[in-house]
Amino acid sequence: MRFLVNGQPVEVDVDVRTSLLDLLRDHLELHGSKKGCNQGACGACTVLVDGERILSCLALAVQYQGKEITTIEGLEEDGHLHPLQEAFIRHDGFQCGYCTPGQICSAIGMVAEAKRGMPSHVTRNPGGEFVKLDRDEVRERMSGNLCRCGAYNGIVDAISEVYLEAE
Repeated sequence: MRFLVNGQPVEVDVDVRTSLLDLLRDHLELHGSKKGCNQGACGACTVLVDGERILSCLALAVQYQGKEITTIEGLEEDGHLHPLQEAFIRHDGFQCGYCTPGQICSAIGMVAEAKRGMPSHVTRNPGGEFVKLDRDEVRERMSGNLCRCGAYNGIVDAISEVYLEAE
């Protein structure tokens, strides 16, 4: 199987039943994405595939051949953290850090969804060209990513700093 992982071409020979999460962690030694529930309920395994967020524990690697896969390890540029990673640090958007990679990848994917006009349950005027994010939209759209430590305020503050217009 061939993939583009964090900007690098990768070719691996794995069982077709291998999940994308297991491919990343066990075969490519990219341990940022976490196996939380292994049922798609917690979001700790969230990665980006062609810019869209997916739950890698529920995805078979074979489904994503030829796709661009981005994990938390692939967000830095030229040795510098992604602005959202820096904001998570500034706003204490984590405690134990287990869910943080999934939270950050999910937030980046969430912003792309809003830019494409994908509404959420709380979108005020669905059907527009894009959805204007506010704190309620962020909370709703990030609700699939659990933080057992309860760092939600810091998470929303970090996302808001980077992606929301001044309130």
